[in-house]
Amino acid sequence: MRTIGLMVATGLVTGLLALAGGAAAQERPRAPRWEPAGDTIVAVEGDADLGFTIHHYDGTVLSPPTLSETTAECGEYDTEIARTACQVEVETWFRDLADVQAAIAWARYDAGRPRPGR
Repeated sequence: MRTIGLMVATGLVTGLLALAGGAAAQERPRAPRWEPAGDTIVAVEGDADLGFTIHHYDGTVLSPPTLSETTAECGEYDTEIARTACQVEVETWFRDLADVQAAIAWARYDAGRPRPGR
C-alpha cells in the first residue's frame, strides 16, 4: 500500500510540476514588436510626370523633382555622354520608384488577405 501511495504522490508532484512549467511558459513576456529603420519607405504617392512623394517610417517626406524637371537639368551637362548618363540614371530611378510603389501596394493587399488555418 505504501508503494502505491508513494507512486500516486510522485505522480501528483510530477503532474503539478508539469502544469507549473506549462503555466510559466504561457506567462512569458512577448518579444518586443519589431520596427523597421526610420528611413524605410512606407509609401510612395504620385508618378514620374506629376512628381513622387516618398514617405518614410520615421515620418520624413521627400518630394523629388518631376521627370521633366530632372530631364531638363540633365540637359545642362557639358558633354553628350554626361547628359545621356544623367538621363539614364534619372529614368532608372523613377522606374524604380514606380516599382517600389507597386511593391508596397502588393504587400498591403497580400497582408490583408485571409490565410488558411488562421
